[in-house]
Amino acid sequence: MHQDHPVKLVVTDDLRRSRPRVFFTLLLAIPHFVWLFLWTVLMVVVVILNWVVALATGRPAAALHRLTCSYIRYATHVNAYVDLVANPYPGFSGEEGKYPIDVRLPELTPQSRWKTFFRLFLAVPALVMASALGGGGITYTTSSSGRSRFAGASARGALAITCAVLGWFASMAQGHMPKGLRDASAYSLGYTAQVMAYLLLVTDRYPDADPTAMLDGVGRPPVHTVRLVGDADDLRFSRLTVFFRLLLTIPHFVWLVLWGIAVFVAAILNWFVTLFRGTPARSLHAFISRYVRYQLHVYAFLYLAANPFPGFDGAPGRYPLDLQLPEPARQNRWKTGFRIVLAVPALAVNGALGYGLAAAAFLTWFVALARGSAPWGLRNFSAYALRYQAQANAYLLLLTDAYPHASPLEGAESPQHEFAEAA
Repeated sequence: MHQDHPVKLVVTDDLRRSRPRVFFTLLLAIPHFVWLFLWTVLMVVVVILNWVVALATGRPAAALHRLTCSYIRYATHVNAYVDLVANPYPGFSGEEGKYPIDVRLPELTPQSRWKTFFRLFLAVPALVMASALGGGGITYTTSSSGRSRFAGASARGALAITCAVLGWFASMAQGHMPKGLRDASAYSLGYTAQVMAYLLLVTDRYPDADPTAMLDGVGRPPVHTVRLVGDADDLRFSRLTVFFRLLLTIPHFVWLVLWGIAVFVAAILNWFVTLFRGTPARSLHAFISRYVRYQLHVYAFLYLAANPFPGFDGAPGRYPLDLQLPEPARQNRWKTGFRIVLAVPALAVNGALGYGLAAAAFLTWFVALARGSAPWGLRNFSAYALRYQAQANAYLLLLTDAYPHASPLEGAESPQHEFAEAA
């Protein structure tokens, strides 16, 4: 049974952004960078002392626990401000309930001594995922002389920095942060906070990469025309097919390349047809739809989001993780004419999610070999990344002019936010 994580992300942001504040974000954040660095230096000493105390008594020291919680909240507030996930200027104390992007941390409880002793090693897989998603906390580098030193108190992940850069331009133009980008960044901050809480001995509960659980309570975006369907709740995996997964995918790689060449030609033809009459050609639309669905099946198999060996025809309803695509419909001609240019931000987000997808698959491979099943959180993150990839492909290949939405949450039947634009 999937249990709630004791480290909870709290999102009360209204998406509105002040343009002057957005423009000077990094300059305004300099005092916080300095303070976060100094606090991080202190935390190195604190976590070592707390580690010794937790080993001796079975629980961290109460005063050190409170200080660590404040540090994690403060780091989250600063990262939320810098990544444009929230608008107000944060305070310097890491108080709970004082910022639109906040973290609710658990009270002091007993912790397993063996988990405490090996905490740094056990945290490595979570740190790999955190490097793909977001960042904040203690980081080190090693100089050429072999001596360790501080690199800074904050690190950015691929998803967080991509959403921040795109969100900067969107906020300057519109005066608000697109919901999709905000949700994706908030998710990365929440996961990073769970990693920090685990690494710094606030809890011995392992970080949970499940986007739906992380953003529980956050309003969902509208239903997208391209969405995941099927029955993918069975997390059981064959250890044999997991071990040889890359080798087994080779025939699909070959077929994807050959089919992709034909789709490239079909997409160019469809671009002219859509520009001329405003609607894609039905036969070309069906041909490209099969390819996009087939690609999802192959990548779901390759990245361990599903277990069965996929077919080669991209037919709907034949794979646990499937794709619902729209029928040919009228599309905006100017969006069609500039489709490649307009798709660039979506491709950037897709690239960042691809980094996380590879990390999740790498970790899932080891877990599935050991347990014969995939972790729920990593599988759900992989499904999110694959869904966005399918939406980006469908947009680029003229199956729809609905822009991909970067929110990790599945679409709802009716929007629950004033600003529900896809991003």
